[in-house]
Amino acid sequence: MIGVDLGTTNVRIHVKGKGVLLREPAVIAVVKGTTEVKAVGQEAYRMLGRTPGNITAVRPMADGVIADYTLTEKMLQAFIRKVLTGPARFLRPNIMVCIPSGITDVERRAVVQAVHEVGARKAFLIEEPVAGAIGAGIAIAEPIGSMVIDIGGGTTDLAIISLGGIVVSQSLRIAGNTFDRDIMAYVRAKYNLLIGDRTAEEIKRTIGAAKIVTESDRQSMEVRGRDLIDGMPKSVTVTTEDVVAALKSSLERIADGMRKVLEQAPPELISDVIERGIVLTGGGALLRHLDDYLSSITSIPVGVAANAADCVVLGTAQALDMVHVLKDAHFERAR
Repeated sequence: MIGVDLGTTNVRIHVKGKGVLLREPAVIAVVKGTTEVKAVGQEAYRMLGRTPGNITAVRPMADGVIADYTLTEKMLQAFIRKVLTGPARFLRPNIMVCIPSGITDVERRAVVQAVHEVGARKAFLIEEPVAGAIGAGIAIAEPIGSMVIDIGGGTTDLAIISLGGIVVSQSLRIAGNTFDRDIMAYVRAKYNLLIGDRTAEEIKRTIGAAKIVTESDRQSMEVRGRDLIDGMPKSVTVTTEDVVAALKSSLERIADGMRKVLEQAPPELISDVIERGIVLTGGGALLRHLDDYLSSITSIPVGVAANAADCVVLGTAQALDMVHVLKDAHFERAR
């Protein structure tokens, strides 16, 4: 049995009994104008923005859903071949894939079709907040409200879960990739410097923060790019304050989504959430002081799950053994 976190930015695959065997960027490089694969994952990621004219490196997933069906299928096939070695490569496994809570039926069917095409015996879908909650160790089967905010690469999924299912949820097309674009736009506007998404991601990971809490949070790094005025290479120093300012609008929209979910939830569940706190999962949850930022808005304790980046894929794999808990809620066998 295989659990797949088919993310916009990264793909993670868990094989039962072996753990998480694959963590690679959701990137595929192909010969331009064809579907001939030259590289996938980390190797293809290194080609982003650096390919010769006859090769193109792309992300076939966008905002948590399949943007290019053919390339997604080929990428997934390559990844599954990497984790199924030896005699196992001849088996047709059960595969469960996590999906954003707000996607359409058409987008669901596209995921199901792609999973069947890569050789799955049975395909299952589970919504990301549920998978993240399971992976974070939350006992979702209990009649107690738990709130999870899963911040991935393409989507942020906010949900209150009780009795194995989602009671209230919202899916926003704002997440880690949006943060990168925000940083690119801010550096362009303030410093007249054009940088790529890989550089923006490095800025976010190295000196990024949702807010300044202590003086030690004020960091800086040198960034190289192209001067928009004369077109020549140029270096500038970007600070943590720059990142905080760049992300302000997107973080406010996530905070608004959090308020809306809380406003729509039954009072009894709100009481549980206040007592138990809110759990952040996903790679985007690792943005420094994001938990402090969200907690300051609602006065509800917010914590980042242990191993937040792998929570969803771990929960996806565990959910295959929890059909009895999830069958009446947001777990479904894909048909």
